[in-house]
Amino acid sequence: MKSLQEAALCAVTCAVAMISSSAAWAGDSQLWTSGSATVRLSDRWSVSQDVTARFSDERGGLYEVEANTMFGFQLTKTLSLWAGYDHDPQYSSGRFAVMEHRFVQHLVSSNLGKLGGGQLSGRVRFEQRWREGFEGTGWRVRPYVRYSLRMGRNSKTALVLSEEPYLDLNTTTFQTVRGLERLRSFVGISTPVGKKLSADIGYLNQHGFVRNGKDTNDNVGFVSVALKL
Repeated sequence: MKSLQEAALCAVTCAVAMISSSAAWAGDSQLWTSGSATVRLSDRWSVSQDVTARFSDERGGLYEVEANTMFGFQLTKTLSLWAGYDHDPQYSSGRFAVMEHRFVQHLVSSNLGKLGGGQLSGRVRFEQRWREGFEGTGWRVRPYVRYSLRMGRNSKTALVLSEEPYLDLNTTTFQTVRGLERLRSFVGISTPVGKKLSADIGYLNQHGFVRNGKDTNDNVGFVSVALKL
């Protein structure tokens, strides 16, 4: 029990430090809302659909609606492979600006080990992106690590921390940075809100790395609801 409390204190301290440092940066205030449903088709096959809407002060409201359809195959008890398509219209001040399409592949692990009483999980996401009216295909990889620590021994609510760097593998007319492009850092809670429904609620910082310019910083209120059938 003592080690669990120490781990929780350490995680909270790191989260507060992350929030405090980001508060010192000037940046855009945003809201992201997301909903997903995953249906098990058989012992090894599943299908998922998620939709995320993103809103921004600097971009005049709604600026992106990301709809992702994927099929997954369970390789082992803790490892699965997913592939699908991401439909991603983008907007400026509420007006349609550009359509982006993505082929997406995930390698997902539900168990990367234990740390301080909590559970590590993660995935590697590969993307091939193209935009209507632009030349070239952008290749990108997004490794993601998530740490989940239950708030109490019998609690189903957990403190969640995650990191997701974006690594661009090439450049195009719309993907202009090769290498580390952005970093998403999240702190929040994950809690059940129904028998098969859960929610993640928290703060996300998205830091953009700009070569020969000023980095960008988005402060995001994040709400996600997930249904598993």
